[in-house]
Amino acid sequence: MTSKSTRMFDDEEEEGFEGNLKEDLEKFEAFLKGESLGFLDSDRLEALIDHFLINSQYAKAKACAEHAISQFSYNPIFHLRKAQAISAVGQLKEALKIINHIEKWEPPSCELLLTKASIFSQLRDRKNAVRYFEQALALAEPEDRDEIYLDLAMEYAHSGDFKKAVVILKEAISNNPHNEGAIYEIAFCYDQLGEYEQAIKCYSDFIDENPYSFTAWYNLGNACSKLEDYEKAIWAYDYCLIINEEFGPAHFNLGSVYLSIEKYEEAIVSLERCMELDGEDAMALSYLGEACEQLNQLDKARNCYNRSIELAPGLPDAWLGMGIVEDLQGNTEVALTFLHKAAELDPGNAGVFHVLAGAYEKLNNFDSAEEYYRLSLELDPTDEECLIDFVSLLADSALLEAYQYIDEFCVQDEQNVVARVLKVNILWLMGRKNESLLLFATCVEADKDKAREIFTINPDLSNVQEFVTLTEE
Repeated sequence: MTSKSTRMFDDEEEEGFEGNLKEDLEKFEAFLKGESLGFLDSDRLEALIDHFLINSQYAKAKACAEHAISQFSYNPIFHLRKAQAISAVGQLKEALKIINHIEKWEPPSCELLLTKASIFSQLRDRKNAVRYFEQALALAEPEDRDEIYLDLAMEYAHSGDFKKAVVILKEAISNNPHNEGAIYEIAFCYDQLGEYEQAIKCYSDFIDENPYSFTAWYNLGNACSKLEDYEKAIWAYDYCLIINEEFGPAHFNLGSVYLSIEKYEEAIVSLERCMELDGEDAMALSYLGEACEQLNQLDKARNCYNRSIELAPGLPDAWLGMGIVEDLQGNTEVALTFLHKAAELDPGNAGVFHVLAGAYEKLNNFDSAEEYYRLSLELDPTDEECLIDFVSLLADSALLEAYQYIDEFCVQDEQNVVARVLKVNILWLMGRKNESLLLFATCVEADKDKAREIFTINPDLSNVQEFVTLTEE
């Protein structure tokens, strides 16, 4: 049974019936085997049904509700309990018929409306689910409203209206600032809207009141990581692990952050700890392989990637990693097999095609290299490293073609300083030195650090005083 329909009675068995419940459960189990149940009053039967619902024993809940109806047919609660039991196993239309029948007897209660809303939610009828959650709100006790607001907000979130969900979740939090579920949902909605700063504020405010919630610290770390505020993300993950050192996902995400900031040894420690706690994981192994690869521990990297592929053959990261390791170990022909598999699994990943282009260039297969450089840059025109590699390839064999390509690229992206620096170099190589220097001056004015890339692209220009002077002014 979903929380939507069990919320109204989840403490029943503790309130007045605890003494009889064990005995009544034994009697009912015997009744199901054909023995006589004897007389149980309506309160004891209701406690039995609630026990079965809370413990997800829906067949027993239905049987008990039907017995109760045979004894107390006038009591609508037993009909409602039957509807709740059968809706939990997917008999949604039958459950609605029962509820509609109950509504003919008496005005709907808050619990009935919540059950009805829950059924429409399961039917993915968002309009009616929202309608009945709103009606339930009007009848709900103040202490129950935050949870109903949460259910209502989730209907809007499921339909993709995250802005509306946020408005309603604020009502939930206003009613109960300690509603952890609402805090997480509103942060999730902000995440979906790309409003990560608001997500961080939500988690931070919650932590101020609940400083020992390791999951809140974990989610704060995730939000900071998405903003690439890696220092604060590490701080949040560390607090999460101080509270619960055995929370594997925090070790995994901490390892991922360390990988992003090129702290490879720290990444290895975190990823290995993650797998100690939660067992081997394909993505964790792939990340571990990458960290080892960056530290030139190529045999260990190979083992990690191999194990990752065994666990999840459809994970492109591990195939890419294996290709890179094979290439680094001088097996470029072998590397191509892995790289093409990665491209097949992730055809929208520009980085895979960049690596493929580099491998073909190393094998002097310049036509294929050019094909994959172009494909990579079509997918991600902002990849400056790929652009440099491609234009350098063109410049080595076809200077005019290199000029035409980079000239058109600069027209399409006038703000790309690195593209203009590449054009500076091509102009210089073509003998158009005045044009080259004039253009370089504009690059320096726009971004002096990126303008200095000219000396990496063409080291000979570090001996040309005009270039050096412009970057020193």
